[in-house]
Amino acid sequence: MAEQETKGQVNFSQAVPARIDEIVGRTGTRGEAIQVRCKILDGRDKNKTITRNVKGPVQKDDILMLRETEIEARPLNRQGRGK
Repeated sequence: MAEQETKGQVNFSQAVPARIDEIVGRTGTRGEAIQVRCKILDGRDKNKTITRNVKGPVQKDDILMLRETEIEARPLNRQGRGK
């Protein structure tokens, strides 16, 4: 057995780090997502601030790894539905 088998190898996709600057509010039909404003720290859109929806617990100054930096989340509607 001269050959070594590679088991458990993980391949990650390209991701860009972004720091959370502000938590805007909760969104989704049941409030399951949090809308945040984050500043992109690296890559093509470095220093750009975008709005994203995040699922799970986050706080200010957390680092998100974004697969893409072109699509922004829609702004929260403060008035509610149908008004």
